[in-house]
Amino acid sequence: MPKIVDPTARRLEIAEAVFRVIQADGLAQASLRSVADEAGLAIGSVRHYFRGHDELIVFAMRALGDRVEARLLRHLPELLDPETPRSRRQELTEALLGELLPLTEQTRAETEVWLAFSAAAKNRPELAEEVARAHAGVRALVRRVLEGARGAGGLLDDLDLDVETERLAALLDGLAMASGRTSPELMRTVLGRHLETLRRPDQ
Repeated sequence: MPKIVDPTARRLEIAEAVFRVIQADGLAQASLRSVADEAGLAIGSVRHYFRGHDELIVFAMRALGDRVEARLLRHLPELLDPETPRSRRQELTEALLGELLPLTEQTRAETEVWLAFSAAAKNRPELAEEVARAHAGVRALVRRVLEGARGAGGLLDDLDLDVETERLAALLDGLAMASGRTSPELMRTVLGRHLETLRRPDQ
């Protein structure tokens, strides 16, 4: 009997091959042929799931964003629960925001691939849309975290959340771009120090 293939799983498997090619050789080398070879598939199999190279790259970019978003959302319920103890909220905040930084082998790889996509988006409108979506998503997440902290009485009273949202998001962006040049330990320290400047003295 022919093997039954889950189309969604196969598309994600091909996207993972895109990530590996980008990490090894750059986005310019992520052709249908090289991705098929990396995935251990015939190029016709890749064409069966994607109509062309542009569709493949956009799907891979979106899949990467969805994967990171899923991890972020796992932290939110406990973080935004008003019954969560203060020390645990601080721990969860740093863990959640740390998912956006190259602190582990996995997040470092994701950051490298995302930066390659972002650079290419300057000349590829279909990728620019995904970059804009991710940019807005990060800022919405940061705003939600700050609003949750304010609601729990953990932020300084006079903070402008519009400014602080952009300031914290820009810090995360900058640290991500320092991947490979700044150690994970220093990144954690920089993030932690920044968050300390936002907290009430008794927090």
